[in-house]
Amino acid sequence: MPVTVYTTTRCPYCVMLKNFLKENEIAFQEVNVESHPEKMQQLIRTTGQMGVPQTEINGQWIIGFDPNSIMEALQK
Repeated sequence: MPVTVYTTTRCPYCVMLKNFLKENEIAFQEVNVESHPEKMQQLIRTTGQMGVPQTEINGQWIIGFDPNSIMEALQK
């Protein structure tokens, strides 16, 4: 199941999220929206949210560092 994490360089919750995914051996693709500002605009249009991290799991969006929602989405 594809997992994409949208992050910024200075976001502590982004680091926590990436560490959580690594510790649970969940493969993910990271998109740094500072390096790719067009992706930030796409996120705002898609989710209506400006904050990071934002995680997309098989079309479902999880806003912020929310391990429980991530695990639930992976079980669907």
